[in-house]
Amino acid sequence: MKKIVLLSSAAISVLTAAAYKLPEQSVNSMALSAAYVAHTTQADTAYFNPANMAFMGEKQYLDGAVTLINLPSIEYYNIAKTKEENIIIPSLHYVSAPMGDFRWGVSMVVPGGLSKRWDEQPGKLFAQEFTLENVELNPVFSYKINDQFAIGGGLRVVYSSGVVKSDGRDGTPYPIARDMKGDTFEFGYNLALTYRPTEDINVGVTYRSNIDLEEEGKANLYLGSIGTQYDASVTVPLPAALNIAVSKTWDKTFTLEFGYERTFWSTYKQLDFQYSQPVTNPILKQAFDNPIPKHWKDTNTYKIGATMVMDKITVMMGFAIDETPIPDETLSFELPDSDAKVFSMGFRYQQTENLSWGAAFLYDAKEARSIAKGVSDNPVINANGASFSGGGAYLTTLGLSYEF
Repeated sequence: MKKIVLLSSAAISVLTAAAYKLPEQSVNSMALSAAYVAHTTQADTAYFNPANMAFMGEKQYLDGAVTLINLPSIEYYNIAKTKEENIIIPSLHYVSAPMGDFRWGVSMVVPGGLSKRWDEQPGKLFAQEFTLENVELNPVFSYKINDQFAIGGGLRVVYSSGVVKSDGRDGTPYPIARDMKGDTFEFGYNLALTYRPTEDINVGVTYRSNIDLEEEGKANLYLGSIGTQYDASVTVPLPAALNIAVSKTWDKTFTLEFGYERTFWSTYKQLDFQYSQPVTNPILKQAFDNPIPKHWKDTNTYKIGATMVMDKITVMMGFAIDETPIPDETLSFELPDSDAKVFSMGFRYQQTENLSWGAAFLYDAKEARSIAKGVSDNPVINANGASFSGGGAYLTTLGLSYEF
């Protein structure tokens, strides 16, 4: 039987955007800070705006990349810090040759997740380990209405697996622990529209649906050395996201794109575990059975990307401002998130007529965040306040593209 995953997209730390999303899924998108919705040109179009597949050439397109993510330590009051994490994720995109006005494509991406580990108290009490792996398969289609309009859409098939551990038995006032593992398959959809009023201006709109991860399995809860196993279930959201972008190209060599993203985190109101039998011990019930308020808010992300084509070399740069959805009241050690500024750059080199390769680097700069005493729902932060610093992310992507 599957085992329950507490974090499974619900209480994990940030990759390169607020909360637990990872919008960059290729060399181009990484180099442009995900300002890559209106003007998409390669196989990764299948993921970022499938409507644009209708305006690609007559060939088939293939794009693959590998990203190394470095997550520096997050410090709490200079008395505890998380482990530094290094994670490798792949991405793969394909766009078919046109079939009349129709076209299809498919992407395999990692849309979010990470690993965050505290070895010291008080962080260890809430997040000794939170590890999440998400993989999304996204088959899509496009339809060319005319030379100005195209639509697209597809199916989101998401597989997630994770581990959550917490332990307060080494000297804290809370002699409790939990140990959970699990996985789940869920489904959603995405939609896209492109309008080209002129040959050098693109307007793109995309929407990714909310996906509720309904996970069920077994939860192991401990009081001291005595453990009890329960059948359990919990539902957490992968929130819907709306992207609106416009691009302008000059002389077919220089492109600017401006993007706006609205992520609907407000669907995440609480984390509520359901057990097949009552948790009778009052300490375990207080820690693990009562609903945990979240009350996240919808967020805005503002992006700008620049692309310059110079003979065989294409140079790209990007910048984004990203808001956190987490209010002070529900910030905790599982996800000490904050607002961020994102800086990126990269290039592509056209090796042959059909083959190109490239690299990109992105830095996610998290702001320090402090919370006064008496504000938080977390008992430790409520009593002592909080000061979180460090964190953020460094991402390096290498990729190949092939047309045939």
